Amino acid sequence: MNPLQPVRGTQDLLPAAHRRHRAIVECARSLAERFGYAEIATPIFEFTEVFARPIGEATDIVQKEMYSFPDRGGDEITLRPEYTAGIVRAVISNGLTQSLPLKLFASGPMFRYERPQKGRFRQFHQIDVELIGVAQPLGDVEVIALGAGILGALGVLAKTELEINTLGDGPSRASYRTALVEYYERRRDGLSEESRDRLGRNPLRILDSKDPGDRRINEDAPSFAAFLTPEAQRFFGAVQEGLTRIGIAYRLAPRLVRGLDYYCHTAFEFVTDALGAQGTVLGGGRYDGLMGVMGGPETPGVGWAAGIERLALLIDEPAPPPRPVVLVPLGDAAEAMALTLAQELRRDGFTVELGYSGNLRRRLQRADKINARAAVIIGDNELQRGAASLRDLDSGEQVEVPFAALKERLETFR
Repeated sequence: MNPLQPVRGTQDLLPAAHRRHRAIVECARSLAERFGYAEIATPIFEFTEVFARPIGEATDIVQKEMYSFPDRGGDEITLRPEYTAGIVRAVISNGLTQSLPLKLFASGPMFRYERPQKGRFRQFHQIDVELIGVAQPLGDVEVIALGAGILGALGVLAKTELEINTLGDGPSRASYRTALVEYYERRRDGLSEESRDRLGRNPLRILDSKDPGDRRINEDAPSFAAFLTPEAQRFFGAVQEGLTRIGIAYRLAPRLVRGLDYYCHTAFEFVTDALGAQGTVLGGGRYDGLMGVMGGPETPGVGWAAGIERLALLIDEPAPPPRPVVLVPLGDAAEAMALTLAQELRRDGFTVELGYSGNLRRRLQRADKINARAAVIIGDNELQRGAASLRDLDSGEQVEVPFAALKERLETFR
């Protein structure tokens, strides 16, 4: 252990990397507001039951991935591994079920103990959208359209493909689960250890196993489509029709599943082949049973989350910050004036850096290093003449500008 290194699976977001993260969040926030979504923030940690109850005590997330610990008061606390459960908890505990429908956007860090990979960290960041209280297929279409809009605004939509599937309704899943268990039981010896473990508690998850042996078995697994009720078929048909109507292309992905019982109807992912094995950049689905599982009233919901780290690997370099104007005071009197001038210029919207120490050459070298646009040089001679020396750091041209006209002359360097 080296305490001067970040913990494995975490990273320092230095200015250039943080600029990418901020560009993603600000873009997503702007698009979400255009769709009528209001921003929410929930605590980074919750009582463990908030996540363990809906996710399931026997799932890999709860057993292997959650950062859970007793706090000093003896309560079991968990750093949030995902957003949806915490947002639903906030809706219940704040009495917001009386104000449905709710359209909510959030962004922030998540925590899972996983093997770090490209674009995957133990502390990672997500943008998240939840539409709570809308049971109609139009809700599914809207949240997918918002996801596509954000990916498009970020310039990465063309690098992804939308995959969709239906998880049906309760009767559909019950019939399908029975058929799947019968199918896999006859092939139990060929399943991976992980899939044999899932067979009794989460058989749908076997369908998206990455194990080569499981994949071969899955090729002949029963199709969910054969078990859909007429109502589930109509729902999924309406989602497909809505996506087609607004020009969002998609591909049917019969093996795209969600293993938890509160998920139903639409499941979707925007996937890419530009990130290797970690191909999902945005994924979600309908979770009509979640609020009831958490102790609230039965309430429909649909939403998605997207990994900021993965998106950051796909987007173009964001626009750099504004190039500053550097004030270079030489002498005590000039430094006093520069301090006041810097405040005035910042109030007027300029980005201003003060050259804190060193001779003129060193301060101008510093100005070049931070990519400054112009330098305002103030020394004793300039103070006596009531004018500053203004140097264009791109062209090298230097002119003398009266202090009274300095702000106006600096407008060309914004």
